[in-house]
Amino acid sequence: MWKELRVTHDARAFWVTGPGTGEIRAEAVPEPGPHEVRVRTLRSAISRGTERLVHRGGVPTEQYLRMRAPFQAGDFPWPVKYGYLNVGVVDAGPENLVGRTVFCLYPHQTRYVVPAHEVTLVPDGMPPSRAVLIGTMETAINALWDAPALLGDRVAVVGAGMVGCCLAHLLARMPGVHVTLVDIDPARADVARALGVSFALPGEADGERDLVFHASASAAGLRTSLELLAADSSMVELSWYGDGEVALPLGGDFHSRRLGIRASQVGTIAPNARRHWTPAQRRDLAAQLLRDDALGVLLTDETPFDALPALMERIAAGLDSGICSVVTYEGDQ
Repeated sequence: MWKELRVTHDARAFWVTGPGTGEIRAEAVPEPGPHEVRVRTLRSAISRGTERLVHRGGVPTEQYLRMRAPFQAGDFPWPVKYGYLNVGVVDAGPENLVGRTVFCLYPHQTRYVVPAHEVTLVPDGMPPSRAVLIGTMETAINALWDAPALLGDRVAVVGAGMVGCCLAHLLARMPGVHVTLVDIDPARADVARALGVSFALPGEADGERDLVFHASASAAGLRTSLELLAADSSMVELSWYGDGEVALPLGGDFHSRRLGIRASQVGTIAPNARRHWTPAQRRDLAAQLLRDDALGVLLTDETPFDALPALMERIAAGLDSGICSVVTYEGDQ
């Protein structure tokens, strides 16, 4: 059965147009088909690490295909419409979805049409601003599938950004696991406290960790992560450096202490979980895990959609230090 609340064919979207520059462009939105939904965006969020790299043209040529966002338009390096943290309300589509708030891996755009199976229902009562973290929580889930923490483990998470904080939040809820969030910004101590974990600056963090997750996207954070490991332990790398090169000292204790480095990337389900989980199921799980109000501490600032080009310019230049920047769309009703 088909139901429609609103008809529109016009939308606006943010495009990266060159190194450090972007603009808002008009978009034509088609009428949805019988198995599609049209979504009116309420909130989107900036995935700082990846979107900063895209904005400055830092995607390596050989990774152009692999790094495409699910609903990306244009091609790297630019012009490109890029992003994947979008929450909106369905205003046309199957009756059971019309009026529901949904998450979708869609760029920053006021309205859009996607297949109905590409949207994830946001739990009732969850603020749209917090629901933008569903994609980020997926990354944290995948990391724990790649390297599960064991009862009693001493774990460090290096980098108190969106991914690191979601990961620390999950680890803190595992029985007997002691978690320390490590970051160069002392103000992140308040964030760690709200999430229920310990905090340390890099030079003050206790070592001998059974497991370390690195999410700072910096060479210094990567070195710190290795230094915190106990012998015969491993570090999980969640950062993506694009076309940047990272110098890593492997001539000291790395071999004698038999340290390990492994990668985790949300683009595919972790091998340990691949037989039992699909991306859609993982996204549903992420939505349920965001019910905790404590995660609201990650939402550090809000920016109107029309001001997004200026915000992205600041982020690309490294002049903005928030955790999760939420984009609001109140003017696009």
